[in-house]
Amino acid sequence: MKRSSQLAYGLVLTATAGYVDALGFVRLGGLYTSFMSGNTTQFSVALGHGEWRHAILPCLLVGMFLIGSVLGSGLSLVVPARWATPVVLAFEALAVLGALSLGIATPDLGLAALFMALAMGAQNAVLVQVQGFRAGTTFVTGALFSLGQKIALALTGRGPRYGWVGDGAVWLALLCGALGGAVAYGSFGLLALILPAAVTSAFAISAALHSALRPVEKTA
Repeated sequence: MKRSSQLAYGLVLTATAGYVDALGFVRLGGLYTSFMSGNTTQFSVALGHGEWRHAILPCLLVGMFLIGSVLGSGLSLVVPARWATPVVLAFEALAVLGALSLGIATPDLGLAALFMALAMGAQNAVLVQVQGFRAGTTFVTGALFSLGQKIALALTGRGPRYGWVGDGAVWLALLCGALGGAVAYGSFGLLALILPAAVTSAFAISAALHSALRPVEKTA
């Protein structure tokens, strides 16, 4: 896959992460499905106040995100490199579909959210091979800091004039995705998960077709 295609995938996946995170935030009343810094803080505050019951869900969300990152990274390592992206995207799509199925089948909010966190953890393994650009991840705080750095470099003439555009696009993608997720949940509830499931499924199929049609590189 060309770098330009990887970056485009990354921006859409970042928007997807914002979409899912906003949906989870609204449904869970202040917890997240991809922003684990926020969940870690919520977990710590609950422990500090002795509110053990309120500490359980943020702890589980962090744990499922970690499991998703382990599984996503593991899949990308054990399958041939050319198939890493479609396999991890397929796993993410299945996790989102699992969240949708659980949310519809049961009134248990936590189970659906846990599978959403699992999907977001796996997503971070999709485009890790793209160097120098924070695309396809949920680490947008880092992208925002990098944006500030690159703006400073541009203003002082010590860096590329437009080197900040990529990180700005990542933040904007998350913003637009989160806005879409909040609006969609207000209209459709958990059925709004159909969109990220469709996006990740389509990307998995597209990446698989690209890998299948790409000539196998011969080793010396």
